Amino acid sequence: MKKRSIDVIVLSDVHLGTYGSRAFELVNYLESISPKILVLNGDIIDIWQFSKHYFPESHMRVVKAIMSLLTEGTVVYYVTGNHDEMLRKFKGLQLGNFHIVNKVVLPLPTGKAWIFHGDVFDTTMKHSKWLAKLGGKGYDLLIILNTFINWISLKLGRGRVSLSKKVKDSVKGIIKYVNDFEGTAADIALENKYTYVICGHIHQPKIREFSNERGDKVTYLNSGDWVENMTSLEYNGNTWRLFDYQTEYSADQKLPISEKSLVESYSYSDLLNELINSN
Repeated sequence: MKKRSIDVIVLSDVHLGTYGSRAFELVNYLESISPKILVLNGDIIDIWQFSKHYFPESHMRVVKAIMSLLTEGTVVYYVTGNHDEMLRKFKGLQLGNFHIVNKVVLPLPTGKAWIFHGDVFDTTMKHSKWLAKLGGKGYDLLIILNTFINWISLKLGRGRVSLSKKVKDSVKGIIKYVNDFEGTAADIALENKYTYVICGHIHQPKIREFSNERGDKVTYLNSGDWVENMTSLEYNGNTWRLFDYQTEYSADQKLPISEKSLVESYSYSDLLNELINSN
């Protein structure tokens, strides 16, 4: 399969290590593209679920496909999310073209793109929007605040604050949450004069334009997920688009992954050893 050259790819919410992750399809996608920049926008490895010791070979192949892109010259930004928040302690780590960050700003030809996972809005959407409006430092403070709130919540036996606790089962509640999330992200991006604001977290693929009373405009984008939607964002030729695996990839493009590989499992320590030995 001939690889497609793409300027920027944004992926989020892969949730490797869970039964719902569509790793099989993601391997196909990753092995068909050649991006200059790959942004892994949070919840790529679901560290919350590692106690179940479920990490099959198909999930490991996703990790290896990303590492293969690194060796080919792709710059990879791993933006931390809530399910992989353990990695936030490594913010600023750089190994060659691989970076661990809490957010990233890309100076694209068509304007600046502010990229972050978005989980901090779960606990700060109503009460701390002013803090996020401070810009880069404000967002870092929100991450600290969110981490502290999760620590308190765990101490009280209530679990981490997450989307599953924020959104109720009713359709009305979901629509309100998504609209509030998108509006908050766009509002903060407008205040900080970004052209694009790019999130993950809510598993809702979207490209939508917002404007304020002054007529300033910002484009909100969400990369969706690889659990239900199997979508990503692609920037090429100065244009963003949503990639939809289900509509753009046919059955004959699937890679041959054996049935055996689907049941071989990696523990957390196995995963670390594989990563170390692959370097």
